[in-house]
Amino acid sequence: MSDADITRLLRELTKGHSGALDDLIPLVYDELRRISHRHLRREDPGHTLSTTALVHEAYVKLVRVDEVEWRDRAHFFAMAGRLMRRILIDYARTRRRMKRGGDLVRVPPEESMRAPDEHVDSLLALDEALERLEARSPRQSEVVHCRFFAGLSVTETAAVLGVSEATVKRDWSFSRAWLGRALATGEPCDP
Repeated sequence: MSDADITRLLRELTKGHSGALDDLIPLVYDELRRISHRHLRREDPGHTLSTTALVHEAYVKLVRVDEVEWRDRAHFFAMAGRLMRRILIDYARTRRRMKRGGDLVRVPPEESMRAPDEHVDSLLALDEALERLEARSPRQSEVVHCRFFAGLSVTETAAVLGVSEATVKRDWSFSRAWLGRALATGEPCDP
């Protein structure tokens, strides 16, 4: 099946045709796994969410989004990338809360000797920087979500956002530099 078939099924799903979901799952599953794997590749090796678990959690949330009118396949996968990122951020916040004593549970001494999970702090710092970028420039933030988190091409990102490819390239370049500076300094980076 083609991208047009996926778009057709997404539009049918938007209209409430439940049978479209059964036809859609096999068409998008491999791509959702690729996006999930891309996200998890940046996580610590001890991360407890598997590629499959992240796909399933995101997929359940995606198909429950009633307010979205799916435009096309790229729009669907951009949203999937964003949801996977949110799931991982929520997971990181839960881990941080647990490290700071939330939901205290007895831990065997050998487990308490494990090295701290520094990646959680990096992920949360990235999330905070992305929120600052979104407040400054929602479109540039969307470009980051499409390109980095969903793995969309420049052409697909331009289609999802309804802008030119040149605009996506400029926004992508600016956003990477802005986020790099924000993460290095921990401060807002407005010119």
